[in-house]
Amino acid sequence: MQAQDSAEPYEGSELFKLRHTAAHVMAQAVLELFPGAKLGIGPPVVDGFYYDFDLGLDENGRPRTFAQADLERIEKRMRQIIAGKHPLRTKVVTADEARELFADQPYKLEIIDGLLRGEFNEYGDDVEDRQRAIDNLVISTYRHDTFEDLCKGPHVAHTGLIPVDAFQLMSTAAAYWRGDQSRPMLQRIYGTAWFSKKDLKRHLQLLEEAKKRDHRKLGRELELYIMDEEVGPGLPLWLPNGNILREELEKLAHEMEDAAGYQRVATPHIAKEELFRHSGHLDYYEESMYPPMEREDIRYYLKPMNCPFHHKIFASKPRSYRDLPLKLAEYGMIYRYEQSGELFGLMRVRAAQQNDAHIYCAEDQVEAEFTAVIDLYRHYFSLFGIDRYVMRLSLHERSQLGVKYADDEAAWLKAEAMARRVMKASGVPFVEARGEAAFYGPKIDVQAWSVIGREFSLATNQIDFVAPARFGLTFTNRDGQPEMPYCIHRAPLGAHERYIGFLIEHYGGNFPVWLAPEQVRVIPITDDHHDYARRVAARLSEAGVRVHADLGSDRMGAKIRAAQLMRVPYMAVVGGQEAAAETLAVRYRDGEQRNDTPLGEFVAHAQKRIRTRSGEL
Repeated sequence: MQAQDSAEPYEGSELFKLRHTAAHVMAQAVLELFPGAKLGIGPPVVDGFYYDFDLGLDENGRPRTFAQADLERIEKRMRQIIAGKHPLRTKVVTADEARELFADQPYKLEIIDGLLRGEFNEYGDDVEDRQRAIDNLVISTYRHDTFEDLCKGPHVAHTGLIPVDAFQLMSTAAAYWRGDQSRPMLQRIYGTAWFSKKDLKRHLQLLEEAKKRDHRKLGRELELYIMDEEVGPGLPLWLPNGNILREELEKLAHEMEDAAGYQRVATPHIAKEELFRHSGHLDYYEESMYPPMEREDIRYYLKPMNCPFHHKIFASKPRSYRDLPLKLAEYGMIYRYEQSGELFGLMRVRAAQQNDAHIYCAEDQVEAEFTAVIDLYRHYFSLFGIDRYVMRLSLHERSQLGVKYADDEAAWLKAEAMARRVMKASGVPFVEARGEAAFYGPKIDVQAWSVIGREFSLATNQIDFVAPARFGLTFTNRDGQPEMPYCIHRAPLGAHERYIGFLIEHYGGNFPVWLAPEQVRVIPITDDHHDYARRVAARLSEAGVRVHADLGSDRMGAKIRAAQLMRVPYMAVVGGQEAAAETLAVRYRDGEQRNDTPLGEFVAHAQKRIRTRSGEL
């Protein structure tokens, strides 16, 4: 296992500076080629940078857009600016000076006013601690050549440090100002920039491979899931093939959890308002919840998570230290009203089945249980061939106690110290992220990278010291006294929707045999061989193999191509010779072919690959 550097450049890194400067150079080129353009924001992002522009309205009253030819002109001008090796110079300005500098740029003026009120930063992002933002406010600009922008930096020393053959403008898109659909629609240009032409070429190759592996594309082609507008956005309908993936993952988790002493429970999809007010979700999470339903003067909410229900189960009878750790697991459906603009295939949905569990334990058990969950993550990553990942230890922000986080500094420090000790002892690569904890305690978020380098947030592990107190959870300790347990929230497979989306792209649809929806397709050479094809399929099915005999009217070659398009691991071709000898001509998905394979030998081979969850064919 190895840590993976994210494609998103951290602030202050050389790649961040390079891309940030490229965004400024692009903005200068756009202003020169489109003199009436108004500037939005232009930050570095994952794999590149972008800048938003308001080009005004066309003759039909619609926002003007960029054409491909415009991008080519902008790129050409950017290379000329880069060649000038213009130094990047910064200066601190007063609010009045900033307003004067950007008097003809209304979006910059709005940002200046927002900075002064502590509402948002230079990129238009909302700020949580407004007073702190006001107290630490510094307004600065960066200038190169004829272009000056409201910016805190940092940048490279001069434009010539951007390699002219290592950047490219990629695409355009419409983007509402500050993400607000009631605000003007701007035109966004995305670009990418790297240290060398070789880096750029590799990135472009990965993008092409990513298009082929896009889980939305493969989801349709492999008949895994669909989205339907009449059902609603973000609400996937799982087809038979896709549901097999869900069931196989759940079966895997059940086996692992049984071995670790988990007990499974099931809870309703809705609950009364009082439960979520009691848990704190209505205080901290209401904007992500579906609105309430009211019947007989009682308000109900769809559940956004399973936690409060499990707390109620713990509290349903007296508990002793002998009962701990108590591990309650559930494959519960959860519902979250994600913003429309954030929905993305299976990666961001509004209804998800979560591999959820809560571990109730004494304080002296927390670190051992937390470690066991980390080990479970590593087992799954090894099984799925995920060797590039990093864990993010999310901590509280002291200034947000009582606002964003539970107001108990001592409890926070104790829980964070336990999580940090576990992470250091485990040897897992991790980074700390201040101000990203859950409202009830520190958490570990797992970031993983697929084989083509795409980053995903897959799982979470959290220490909760708030819910047990809120729900009055106690157990009788060894001294016969009531004691409050800690609660560990864990979801090592996260939401099945996102995890399956990741696996589709990670494998490119070529799932390992045990996970493949269809494991063997039996293909008779002619209609005369249908009986033997049926017998082969029946033998495999009895052995626990998912198999389909293609007895359609297409020719053998077309049937083989159809199986290949569906990424079926094994194609068992049968004719008169195979029927007479009880053998198969087996075509493997990777192109290998083994003729005269005894039927019993192949059945045993497939069974072993499935039983051991092997990644090999």
